[in-house]
Amino acid sequence: MKDESQAKVIAFLRQSELFVDDPEAIEEVTTHISHLLLGHETAVKLKRALKRPYVDFSTPALRLGAAEREVELNRRTAPHLYRGVRRITREASGDLALDGAGELADVVVEMARFDEDTLFDRMAVAGTLTDDLIESLARQIAEFHRDIEAMPREDGAAHMAGVLDVNEAALAGGDVFAEEAVESFNARFRRKHAQLADLLDRRGREGMIRRCHGDLHLRNICLVDGEPTVFDCLEFDEDLGTTDLLYDLAFLLMDLWHRDLRSHANLVLNRYLDLTGDEGGLPLVPYFMAVRAAVRAHVAATASVDMEDGAAEKRDEAKSYFDLALTLLDDKAPLLVAVGGLSGSGKSTVARMIAPEIGPAPGARTLSSDRLRKARYGVSPQTRLGAEAYAREVTAAVYRDLFDHAVAITEGGHAVVADATFSTPPERSAIEAAAIEAGVPFRGIWLDVPAEELLRRVGARSGDPSDATPDVVRRQLERATGAIGWSSVDGEGSTASVRDRVLSKLEKTGDETAA
Repeated sequence: MKDESQAKVIAFLRQSELFVDDPEAIEEVTTHISHLLLGHETAVKLKRALKRPYVDFSTPALRLGAAEREVELNRRTAPHLYRGVRRITREASGDLALDGAGELADVVVEMARFDEDTLFDRMAVAGTLTDDLIESLARQIAEFHRDIEAMPREDGAAHMAGVLDVNEAALAGGDVFAEEAVESFNARFRRKHAQLADLLDRRGREGMIRRCHGDLHLRNICLVDGEPTVFDCLEFDEDLGTTDLLYDLAFLLMDLWHRDLRSHANLVLNRYLDLTGDEGGLPLVPYFMAVRAAVRAHVAATASVDMEDGAAEKRDEAKSYFDLALTLLDDKAPLLVAVGGLSGSGKSTVARMIAPEIGPAPGARTLSSDRLRKARYGVSPQTRLGAEAYAREVTAAVYRDLFDHAVAITEGGHAVVADATFSTPPERSAIEAAAIEAGVPFRGIWLDVPAEELLRRVGARSGDPSDATPDVVRRQLERATGAIGWSSVDGEGSTASVRDRVLSKLEKTGDETAA
């Protein structure tokens, strides 16, 4: 619903130079705080003239400031979408004009129109979100977070407690959830928050709280020229938008998890950590995901109250987020899994496929010797390295890196899947010792694949982090691996069948250990 003055502004905009291509084909969409006009090549956003507890757009001057801030913030990630702010002025004649000399009547954000079928929430439904797109998205988010100015502060825990305060206030008095359930829900969040308060404060002091995107879910990501593009950040509340980097990422992780795209969620986290090294924050990730789910629960519950159509579906949505939040708060024990085998045995593929099923959400941190080696040389995973990068002392250093990372992550309470050949007894003993040092259970998996199949797979590779060649495989086959005490798994067949065999073996091994 729009007031009379904004109705006149919208009528003016429809006939303005912004939509000269086809003014009759403009689609109009109204959200809780904006009016959108969508043309063939141009979209404009008019902030609604309203005042709410969380936002004040009641005057043209306030709307101008908010529009300018929106463009400024969103150009960090989508400069090609945000063309700029257009002032709507009332001239001496009484007519409205774009960027005229008269008094300010209103303001719009002008954007380039994109194909809405490339919105990631739609692509998720269509099943067209590929691993390559997900990896590209993770890289872009990592680079965006890296470039944001750090804002050290002492109140990391108090800042996050404010989000819990908002959630509790929003859930109070509603009729979607029983009062007892809400009380238990809130108490669990407060207990988890207290456990993590020291880490939250430390991250604040270390500058991990920054002016982030704030609304990083699939509906705010699209493809532009084939590249994932993040847009429509939370611009109207500086406090809500200024948050821990991993809480920013957690909205995307939770959204993927809620849609049962768990492998994508795990892949986002791992590629993000590959680039940022922010493994010290891993204990916070399930909690941050739970808070994001709780926010969605109360938003959906509140929205259902005012809906005439679709209220039941919205209430069901609220309940699904509520249940997800509770599940994400469940404690899951850390675990160290090592996946070994000669080059071409499928270690990296198996590690990636089993990781979402292991440990706290969104699954285990995968540590790859290939990726760690490339990181030591400051090159991309796909860059081939020379023979000097595979000297004995370099390989020993790569394995030490892997062991150190595994200890630190599992000691912090998260799970790890370590991916390396582990072709010598000392290498296998060292990763087992890492689990002992961290005080977590260990599971070793050895992928067994015939020599001819190893050679075929390695010979067919391209664009892979591994630099192994058929000659490398032949040398590996000539060397004795020694007695392998790990669980042997047939590595032939489809990747799904190998994954299932590995998970079955891990489950059985876990049961035997527990017994």
